[in-house]
Amino acid sequence: MAININEVIKKIENAQTPKVNKVALAFSGGLDSSLCVELLRRKYKANEVIAFNVDVGQGDLEMTWAREQSEKLRVRLEVINANEEFTEEWLTKAIRANSDYEGYPVSTSMTRQLIAKHVALRAVKSGCDALMEGSSGKGNDQFRMHNVFTYFAPGLEILVPVRDFDLTRLEERELCEEWGVPVKEALTGGDDKTMWCRSIASGAIGLNQELPDDIWQWYVPPEKSSDKPIFIELEFKHGVPVAIDGQEKPLAEIIPFLNEIGGKNSIGKIDMFEDGMMSLKSREIYEAPAAKIILTLHRDLEGFCLTKEQVHSKKEIERQWAYMVYHGQWFHPLMADLNAYIESSQKWVSGKYKVKLYKGAVDIVERHSDTSLFSPELRSIASAGFDQRESRGATHISGLQYKVLRQRESKAKS
Repeated sequence: MAININEVIKKIENAQTPKVNKVALAFSGGLDSSLCVELLRRKYKANEVIAFNVDVGQGDLEMTWAREQSEKLRVRLEVINANEEFTEEWLTKAIRANSDYEGYPVSTSMTRQLIAKHVALRAVKSGCDALMEGSSGKGNDQFRMHNVFTYFAPGLEILVPVRDFDLTRLEERELCEEWGVPVKEALTGGDDKTMWCRSIASGAIGLNQELPDDIWQWYVPPEKSSDKPIFIELEFKHGVPVAIDGQEKPLAEIIPFLNEIGGKNSIGKIDMFEDGMMSLKSREIYEAPAAKIILTLHRDLEGFCLTKEQVHSKKEIERQWAYMVYHGQWFHPLMADLNAYIESSQKWVSGKYKVKLYKGAVDIVERHSDTSLFSPELRSIASAGFDQRESRGATHISGLQYKVLRQRESKAKS
């Protein structure tokens, strides 16, 4: 579809915008935030712009690109390192909560809110009167960013030009070309990468569109992966990975290692339908090798160490946790309550796993935990852990309600 650039520019010129002086911009260096810089100059007439780039584990390439892009755009850039906060405060909660929203390990859902928090705090500290971010009006991030901006910078104007000017992705690209804004976007829709998960061309993948092999950064398709399995050992303490192959490491080192080794063994591809915050479905593509490995083992370890009642109850808490994080409610009071329950449940969730990674499979080879509730001396049919005749009375009592139910049915028929 051809874009009439003059009509796009006219649409922007006719839009009503608030008067702003000093603006804090959430800046990644991608298409949206790069266009935001030019819009602040041309449309909003801002006197000063500060671009804030928040490091949440994107990697050196992404961070370098953001710096280079800010120089090309001649905008002041301030880099905020939130890497440790993301891993130690946010990802530990996500792992303990078995983070899963309809099959997606809620990564961007978290980082957008973490980024918004830091941008808002810096905006207030820097004396800004407005905040800007590059969300689309069709997606989820506008809600996440708005909620957190409002919480940490109440009273500041919130500018969302892509949404408020009703710009399509193609119109954005044409504007950038018209105005000489340098952009680098291999895929329409771009991508959002953190160490926990990478979102690929969000909302731009067609229903039956074939995915080329070159879109992946970690994931290797099974037909191209090694024909030899890889074995690793992962140790958890209180629900969080603390060591790999016998060596203690921080989570910020464990996750990138698992992304690399898991991806090479075809682990972590996610191709799914997702119900967004406006209850509209989209096909979403993710790659998350480390999340797949860690969450698979963590769920198994909980089954190893928690009681039946804890396992069943925690699933309901996890569902609520993932829903709230996805819907931009990280700083809602209920999240503190959910996190308190989840953290309490992890007291005994410690153990070691030996795992085989091969052609997309995460196969558990060995398990060990000093705090497990697995008692084969009692449960195994091969053992004589207790006198089976003691169960007779329990089964008799259990069956009493069924006796009463049957009596009621018989009376109704007669």
